[in-house]
Amino acid sequence: MTPRAQGATQRGGIIAKLLALLILVLFCFVIYLVRVPLLRVAGNFWITPQPPAATDVIVILSDDDFTADRASRAAELYHAGWAPKIVASGRQLRPYASIAELMQKDLEARGVPEKAIIPYPHDAVDTLIELTDIRGFIRQHGWKRVMIVTSNFHTRRTRYLCRHIFPPDIKVLVEAAPDVNYDPDSWWRTRGGLKIFFHEFVGMAVSAWEVRHQKPSPPGTLLFPSLLPSIVK
Repeated sequence: MTPRAQGATQRGGIIAKLLALLILVLFCFVIYLVRVPLLRVAGNFWITPQPPAATDVIVILSDDDFTADRASRAAELYHAGWAPKIVASGRQLRPYASIAELMQKDLEARGVPEKAIIPYPHDAVDTLIELTDIRGFIRQHGWKRVMIVTSNFHTRRTRYLCRHIFPPDIKVLVEAAPDVNYDPDSWWRTRGGLKIFFHEFVGMAVSAWEVRHQKPSPPGTLLFPSLLPSIVK
């Protein structure tokens, strides 16, 4: 190759690299301009609410926030007449105390009568185990239509797990409770919002792995049967 041809090849290579760099810069600039809408779409991805419907029971998942947003939403649904009973599902904090008892107090403070509340303490360490345990509890009572109340950001993962855990003869709806710590339209502006977003991202991946590798259990099986006698009255 002649020196002139070599020079032309080098110039062509430099021009191609400059064009590629320019395209990359333009792409980054466009992403920067639309970053807020994209972040909002990402934040709302976790939220998959379903319209309320008449059910046999409302179930509140454990670990409600400090302001009791899940309990508040469940109380609203109860007062609207969507279900006659509320199950307060909650982890054991001590041998003598559980989150279920705290949620019962939250519900009573919001006008739900004590006779309509069923506290359900358990030792579940994650949503998969809790929902599997709840499935057995629901079977024990013969309920066929269930509305599960959880935080807005937790609805997609909960619905995903419910599809794999509950049998076809039990109809399950998942209701989103607004969470004071998670605004899907501005989650990246607060430390709490960032923590929740990425926790849910990891949680969804772990749940998918768990569902794929878990050992199937017979329908109606309770993971923590020793707690049942203290719950069923």
